[in-house]
Amino acid sequence: MEFRHLGRSGLMISEIAYGNWITHGSQVEEEAAAACVRAALDVGITTFDTADAYAGTAAEEVLGRALKGERREGLEVFTKVYWPTGPGPNDRSLSRKHVMESINGSLRRLQMDYVDLYQAHRFDHSTPLEETMEAFADIVHSGKALYIGVSEWTAEQIRAGHRLARELKFPLVSNQPQYSMLWRVIEAEVVPACEELGLGQVVFSPIAQGVLTGKYEPGKQPPAGSRATDDKSGAQFIQRLMTDEVLTTVQKLKPLAEQAGLSMAQLAVAWVLQNSNVSAAIIGASRPEQVHDNAKASGVRLEADLMAAIDDVLGDLPERDPAKTVSPERRP
Repeated sequence: MEFRHLGRSGLMISEIAYGNWITHGSQVEEEAAAACVRAALDVGITTFDTADAYAGTAAEEVLGRALKGERREGLEVFTKVYWPTGPGPNDRSLSRKHVMESINGSLRRLQMDYVDLYQAHRFDHSTPLEETMEAFADIVHSGKALYIGVSEWTAEQIRAGHRLARELKFPLVSNQPQYSMLWRVIEAEVVPACEELGLGQVVFSPIAQGVLTGKYEPGKQPPAGSRATDDKSGAQFIQRLMTDEVLTTVQKLKPLAEQAGLSMAQLAVAWVLQNSNVSAAIIGASRPEQVHDNAKASGVRLEADLMAAIDDVLGDLPERDPAKTVSPERRP
């Protein structure tokens, strides 16, 4: 496993992170989830990403139990705040009340004294940005989080947040966007802004929620037990990619992966890691062998001619063109 700095901060993280959106506490039983965490640790992954809203807060609890007994200083644990965690009007958003209560709830569920990175799960248009950033400053200054990040913020929002973070003297170091061969929205504006400001990308869905593995074939039913067939696993989030045009095009990547000596999943993860602004790619898994396979993408360098060949295959798919796509509102 290779490691990268999180943006321009001093924090080193594994360039492949393990995330538990839609798996822990939902798609897989706890024993299987623990086995996947163990597999992640075995391959050298030290960075673990979750959120308070995943599986109605259960995902944090499962991850906390799975990491129990591990040397805390050897881990980088990330979580997030914004989406609803209860029925009340203050059980959501980035208000000071919700942020301060949420960090305490997350630490309790994770059974930890602090998280390495606390992330705003979305931009909150209903709360003054100053209020949110002041709450984050207090959380960092109290030692409950070491760094602050955001998720799916626009370049303009990131710039505004970064200015306040500097004024309030806490480190805003990362953005967590969706990014893959099939979803390149961040390349147009977000990546340039983050490169300028020193934020790194911790990207989710590098294999497009399984589409880039090639297991979904045009004109055929999805394999039994796959994410596309499991309502609990967020099947609705991949339906926009389950078109014959996309699936036919993805099949054309198989010879390129074979030529590079990689599985399709490894090629997809390695592809996002070629972007120098990407600090880590988050993988998810329901089986340990998926972790072992994806982790082999660490350290892989794709030659320029292979990158060009991938672009040629993908062509003008609208999903991969930043000018033709708008980042979806709800993602992990």
